[in-house]
Amino acid sequence: MTAPTTFGLSTEARNLHWLLTNLVEEVPGILSVAVVSSDGLLLLSSDQDRNEEARVARGERRTGPRGSAADLATVVSGVGSLTVGAARLMDFGNVKHTMIAMEEGSLFVMSISDGSLLGVHGSADADMSVIAYHMALFVGRAGHVLTPELRSELRQSLESESAESAR
Repeated sequence: MTAPTTFGLSTEARNLHWLLTNLVEEVPGILSVAVVSSDGLLLLSSDQDRNEEARVARGERRTGPRGSAADLATVVSGVGSLTVGAARLMDFGNVKHTMIAMEEGSLFVMSISDGSLLGVHGSADADMSVIAYHMALFVGRAGHVLTPELRSELRQSLESESAESAR
């Protein structure tokens, strides 16, 4: 992410930003990413400017949710809630991941910890197994540090960033 976004954040928060940035920049086909808390609040999202730079460098065209990172977070939260309900109804245990393939792209949702979710919007030509593998790496690295204190810090950071951009 950009320096102003991470200025003043804890080491753990900066590390999560770095992990998310690397996920977007290094994995072909990823268009946008959102980390959502168990109550559906956006905690962390990919930086749209850097996403665009990475896509241009890879020769990909711009596609994705038509609104802000909050739109992706809303979809991820809804899909997560739906799959958790389905798993409970079927009594199959916890949901590990969900993938939705569409004509023009794909959506991946993976559990991080205690109900938090990682959502990735991928391009239509993305290698789904590569994206799933890198998501699992992110979850493995991020899951143990995504504490209630860190979630609160990330949420406050997003709120203050939104307040600054509204000025």
